Amino acid sequence: MKTLICRKPGELTLEETEFDAVPDGWVPLDTARVGICGTDYHIFAGNQPFLEYPRVMGHEVSARVSSDYKGSAFTPGELVILNPYLACGTCHACRMGKPNCCENIRVFGVHRDGAMAEKFAAPPENLIRADGLSADQAAMVEFLAIGRHAVVRAGVTKGARSLVIGGGPIGLACGLFARLEGGEVTILDRSKAKCETLSETFGFNTISPDDAWHLKTQELSNTFVFDATGSIHAMNNGLRFVAHGGSYVLVSVVKGDLVFEAPEFHKRETNLLSSRNALADDFEFVVAAIKSGAIDTDSLHTHRTTFDTAAENISAWSDARDDVIKAILEVA
Repeated sequence: MKTLICRKPGELTLEETEFDAVPDGWVPLDTARVGICGTDYHIFAGNQPFLEYPRVMGHEVSARVSSDYKGSAFTPGELVILNPYLACGTCHACRMGKPNCCENIRVFGVHRDGAMAEKFAAPPENLIRADGLSADQAAMVEFLAIGRHAVVRAGVTKGARSLVIGGGPIGLACGLFARLEGGEVTILDRSKAKCETLSETFGFNTISPDDAWHLKTQELSNTFVFDATGSIHAMNNGLRFVAHGGSYVLVSVVKGDLVFEAPEFHKRETNLLSSRNALADDFEFVVAAIKSGAIDTDSLHTHRTTFDTAAENISAWSDARDDVIKAILEVA
């Protein structure tokens, strides 16, 4: 089968590989679409923690149940969405109902090989029926679920001011779901072109870092601030945008140390939260939002590639992400 492998940072190769034996109880799957996200770009660039090379990327996935599936949970040919987080079920986090931050988590495409291949397999409990969704839409559910989870973590309230720092796919997802909760959302991004897209296509208020620098403190105050930049420098400087009594939610995960000025952090009585992955409820919420039309996936999907062009395109998109919202690898 065709498999796209990141052998080392900066090196993607399309290879013919054997499909491994399917673990007992798992479901064999024929990959349909794979969304390409910031994690994949970080893997390609060598900036992703928790990872060893070589690695088959791909965790934003829609797939069809293979014709040789023998179980009873699904029907061969059925379109499903992958929940890519394999949790142990027994650690402290899992016992608290938080398998998204399982102490022993194994994420497809990060800790173990993912779905940038013609076939893969997954446990039935990690598959969600995609009834009513297209293969493209189903491949966008996971990254949207991350944004929804961050908004739930924050507890965004109607009318509250929210600032999303970083207007990439995850930041945009945070903004979309904060707005669905009734929040007044502004997105900060360094790219003028991206700000124009976020404003014209999605209707968000936008601001550039240069403009933000000249604003007065009271104009910067937001009850909820989400960092989705993938930049440790931005993460360390985002506290200045948080209102007194507000919450700072770190959705990004990158290598580096978080450093805040203690007096600034303390005087605000800041709620500091991280948001990792998503829960089953987030996936279900996103599926319903897409079906209802509350989330317009056509506007989100901007780029497409195939196995034959993926290595070249991912390399190019990694350096030109201001123009890319959601790119999708079409497998079948």
